[in-house]
This record gives sequence, structure tokens and C-alpha cells, in this order.
Amino acid sequence: MDFTNATVYLTVKDHSVSGEQFELVLNEELQLLKTHPQPVAENLARYYESDDYISHTDGKRSLFEKLYHTIKQKALHDKIKLVQEFKSQKGKLLDIGAGTGDFLVMAKKNGWHITGIEPSEKAKGIAKAKGVSFADSLTHIEDHSYDAVTMWHVLEHVPDVENQISELKRIIKPDGVIVVAVPNYKSYDAKHYGSYWAAYDVPRHLWHFSKTAIKKLFGAQGMEVVKVLPMLFDSFYVSLLSEKYKTGKMNFVKGFWNGLKSNTKASRNFEYSSHIYVIKNSQNAK
Repeated sequence: MDFTNATVYLTVKDHSVSGEQFELVLNEELQLLKTHPQPVAENLARYYESDDYISHTDGKRSLFEKLYHTIKQKALHDKIKLVQEFKSQKGKLLDIGAGTGDFLVMAKKNGWHITGIEPSEKAKGIAKAKGVSFADSLTHIEDHSYDAVTMWHVLEHVPDVENQISELKRIIKPDGVIVVAVPNYKSYDAKHYGSYWAAYDVPRHLWHFSKTAIKKLFGAQGMEVVKVLPMLFDSFYVSLLSEKYKTGKMNFVKGFWNGLKSNTKASRNFEYSSHIYVIKNSQNAK
């Protein structure tokens, strides 16, 4: 991906950990934003060192965390249902960025043979206690060995997106399915909150996707997006967190209203706060 002539789209602050500022630069052709500068690999871990990084904890300390985990349970059911809609024959499922393992636990209960990949030792430890097994990395996985691969809000964290997509194509069976969920910077809530939009989450989020970006990046490697679905709860969650970044307090009324407004506008232009992409090899896309 060439960002040589990229223009600055927005300057954004790391609101949750470091307070540092980063630029989002735009590749016009791909409609893809890149966080600049991107932290070097050995420094990246320190940006995740926060008790507030909710996907790496099972914490239910506040009303917000309790609400998050309540909604999460319904979302887990919906995710399994979606995977099985496109891969009814249950086999091997790999979840990349498995966090504390709840999705894989649910998949196992539904008859899948599960494996996770997760860089956070803290999150991995919680998941292992739930019976989840892990692979060390994608490079240790055999070619064409998985029926389904999922990445729930993970692709935006990956330093080398093109290599990651190449690896996904390598490990998936020819008739397998890949499910990727990422935030959408073209949503109403992204535009409304601007630099306070919580889903920019710099520098943990290294990339910021549009529908065009996902279709072109996967298309370049012989894969096709066969379905795009909204993540309806994300607009509310992100808006609540954005309110906190903008005003210093969690304003549930404003957050809910802007989340609702985002979903209402997206029902017309299909630019939701986050999208789920169902992807297959092009010859198996129909």
C-alpha cells in the first residue's frame, strides 16, 4: 500500500493510555486511513497497558462494563449463528485476537473444533482457564486447514494488513469462510465526534477501514466480500465512550441518542459504526 502522497485526514489523540497525538493519513484510492506514526513492534504493548482495555478483561466494575458484557452475550450468539449460516458443516474454527475466549467457548458448545490466537498473555490466561487452546502464530498453521476464520475487531490492530490477508487465504480451506469485523470511519458517529471518536483508538488501531478498503484489499488476493452486515450495538458503545472522551463524563442520554441517530442514518446509506464482512475465495463466492 502506497501512502507516499497520502493527505492528512485528521489528527487524533490517544484518549485512553498515553495522551499522545497521531495523524490519520488517507490513501484516496483504497479509502483507507493509516495511523501515523505507527509504533514500532517493541513499543506497541505499552499502549495496551490499561485496566480500561475492556476486551482484555472480564471486569464488571462499572455500569458501563456490566452493560458491555450483557450486550456481549447476545452478540456472541449472533456471531456463531452468522458463521454457521455460511458454513453449516461444522469443522475447525480459528479466532484471531481471541481476547478472553468467550466467542470460542460459545463455538465449542455449538460443535466446532476451536483454536485461538491472542498476543495478550493476560487475556490468554483468562481464556485458557475456560478451556480454550491456542496456536502461537499464523505461521505455525498448516495450509488450507481451517473451515472458518474469524477476526472480531482485530484487523485494525495488525501492522501488516496485506500479509495478514495473504495468510488468511493460505490457511483457509478452498470452500472456507472468513468473517472480519472492523469499525467504519465513514459512519455518522465517526463524523459527529471527529477526533473524539472512540473507534479511532490510536495507536492501537493502526488502520481505519471503509467498505471500499476491505473489498479492494481482499479482492487483490483473490477473495470476495459476499455479505456486509451492520453491528448495531457498536454505535451506542462507541458513542458512549466518545462522549466520555469529549466531555470527561459518560453521558448515557447523549451517547444513546447519537448511537440511535447513527443507525437511523445508516439504514439509508449503509454506513454503520462497524461492519461485519463475510469473505470467501472468489471461485466459491456465489
